[in-house]
Amino acid sequence: MRRGALRGRCASGGHGLIAQLRNPPGGRNAKVMLLALAVDRTGSGLWAASSVLYLTFVAHLSAPRIGVLLGVAGVAGIVGSPLAGRLASRFPVRPLLIGCHLLRLSTLSLLLICTGFDALLPTVAITYLGDRAAKTLEMLFATRTAGERRATYQALSRSSANAGYGLGAGIAALGLAVGTIDAYRALILGDALSFAIAAALVWRTREPRDHVEVTPPGDRAAEGQPAIGHKSPWRDRGYLLFVLLDIPMNIDDSVLSVGLPLWLVNHTSAPHALVPTFLIINTVMVVALQVRVSAWAEGPRLAARAVLLYGVMMFVSCAVVASATGGGAWAAAVVLLAAALLVTLAELMRSVSSWELAVLLAPQDARAPYLGVAGMSQSIQRSAGPPLLTGLVMAAGPAGWVALGAVVAGLSVIQRTGCLRRLRPLSISEPSPQPSAAARSACTS
Repeated sequence: MRRGALRGRCASGGHGLIAQLRNPPGGRNAKVMLLALAVDRTGSGLWAASSVLYLTFVAHLSAPRIGVLLGVAGVAGIVGSPLAGRLASRFPVRPLLIGCHLLRLSTLSLLLICTGFDALLPTVAITYLGDRAAKTLEMLFATRTAGERRATYQALSRSSANAGYGLGAGIAALGLAVGTIDAYRALILGDALSFAIAAALVWRTREPRDHVEVTPPGDRAAEGQPAIGHKSPWRDRGYLLFVLLDIPMNIDDSVLSVGLPLWLVNHTSAPHALVPTFLIINTVMVVALQVRVSAWAEGPRLAARAVLLYGVMMFVSCAVVASATGGGAWAAAVVLLAAALLVTLAELMRSVSSWELAVLLAPQDARAPYLGVAGMSQSIQRSAGPPLLTGLVMAAGPAGWVALGAVVAGLSVIQRTGCLRRLRPLSISEPSPQPSAAARSACTS
């Protein structure tokens, strides 16, 4: 068993979340970055909870124009990931990330003086581009800082991000309860302030360096991996296939935020007040369980297995959603809450395994552009997922949900098979998920 993997698994499973946050993989650099991440996502929670109402009541945009604006912004976000990866292959990550925070600080501040649709369109689009670019740079920063313990760091970052996001949404609820124009503007200023604080925190870090990992025996090119020195992910068909499959493998995000609420409102008699509970369940579970779940998706074989578990969980959760129409209000409520729990469990598996595989599948000397391309999958899903759910899945009724679950499960088998074939040299000696007695003893020594 590799000592790095053992340390990661001991850290993930042997200590609580607070202890891990005090001593994360990567030391002080990681601790400061996790704090910056929490501050950043607090601001994002402010914007996410108030943006549509701000554009409606303060900017006085119609619903169709808001839809166009957010749609264009989503496309700009897709561009942000590969652009950040390209830049990170040529320039240090730290100043680029600071630049993204300052860019969003500037564009959010411009929202306070931009009132027309023509001015708001490029402003919001650039904000979303900077947001997606920042996420890709954070991913690359973490990969370089945490090394082989990147799965543990990813779990800590998701816990920190969700805690910040929930805090921001709670603060936004207070501002929305006031409902005045000044209250809306205060929320925008709060989001802009979060970017300024995050930039100042990133300034306190040191530029991370790639950890040198031992290349396993065997010819990487012969095993299907890109040859060392291959700098363009756009010419790597195997990696592009992974990214393409990863788009529908992010569908849990749209199921939770769009599918479950609309299915509850339009196809069941469950109380509408239940909708916020879906987000509460998701936030609490991610904060509490992501670090522990990360131990089950660390390394090539375990990450590939987590992909398969994701497909199974999504199939079961979609089948549960389909059954919510068969009973009364309380029965439907219980079924949908169970579906939200299952979707969140699937998300916990996918979030770590997707990142771990994106890193492992990329040649080490070209990770920046590769991870930039991998970051597109989530943005594309967020643009295509809601129309897919509303236009096809829910239009087909319960059968549509079962079909969606079956498709995702089938794609998970394909992705797992492709990843294992490409990473066969790394997976030969991968340890089992449960450490042995000697390993448990090593954790406590």
